[in-house]
Amino acid sequence: MRYRELGRSGLSVSEIGYGAWGIGESAWIGSTEDESVRALHRALDLGVNFIDTARGYGESERIVGRVVRERAGDEILVATKVPPLNRLWPAPDGLDPAETFPGDHIRDSLETSLRASGLDHFDVVQFHVWSDDWVGRGDWLETVEELKREGKIRLFGVSINDHQPDNALRLVRSGTVDTVQVIYNIFDQAPAERLFPACVEHGVGVIVRVALDEGGLTGRITAGSTFPEGDFRNRYFRDDRPAEVERRVAAIRADLGVEADDMAETALRFVLSAPAVSTVIPGMRSVRNVERNTAVSDGRLLDDDRLAVLAGHRWQRNFYG
Repeated sequence: MRYRELGRSGLSVSEIGYGAWGIGESAWIGSTEDESVRALHRALDLGVNFIDTARGYGESERIVGRVVRERAGDEILVATKVPPLNRLWPAPDGLDPAETFPGDHIRDSLETSLRASGLDHFDVVQFHVWSDDWVGRGDWLETVEELKREGKIRLFGVSINDHQPDNALRLVRSGTVDTVQVIYNIFDQAPAERLFPACVEHGVGVIVRVALDEGGLTGRITAGSTFPEGDFRNRYFRDDRPAEVERRVAAIRADLGVEADDMAETALRFVLSAPAVSTVIPGMRSVRNVERNTAVSDGRLLDDDRLAVLAGHRWQRNFYG
């Protein structure tokens, strides 16, 4: 496993982190706690030292906390998220921060997360939505600074609204945020235009989510793909979306000369080829996926020719909408 600096924080994080949404047994159907625990332990065995969870991920915080406590003595960094008080994802325009992240809500949510996980602090606490309209408004920053002084959090970050990378530029440039979490993948390359340069300039760590497009870039989504009842992918890949994803991935494979089984690796290497990226957090609900994904951290990045080819496969759309 290779490691990168998490912005100006002084912390080093594994290039491949662990995205723990899928193990919460809420939006992703099919995981079991025993399997999730095995996968988490295997990831840590292989050098993963960064786990991303959230208050809104079902049982995820509890499961992550259980594993971290079982690995007492290991240096494991855990990030969680505070949901917006109004429970609106993503944050629509025009909201006052008092409606989304008032100080007492931030503190109450963090205390709930600490109890659920059994941990005494989180290394990164992120707002689960963000709007740049909130810079300089509300009492959220004062509360964040208090929680840092109390030792309950080390770093503050935001999870940027889906496909809105420029909606955190003011925050990054303000110097008040330590990390940003953003969607970045072969289809959505927009963060590389303005957000990534700003993060490098201001020493902000970059956590990449949805690197595999919720499975779309694994090469396993086809026109006939189905998902368990209650699984959020039934909405994400609804109507003719699976067929279109299959066509676009086939075009990528043809241009690069890679097999379907190599698509997930290619997608992860694409993300890691961006120097601004600190860590990428694919969901890994099985030991097999942990072993396949962590193997990508071997220092082999995509060359300029392949990156130029992939630049032609940008696809502007929002399947969350």
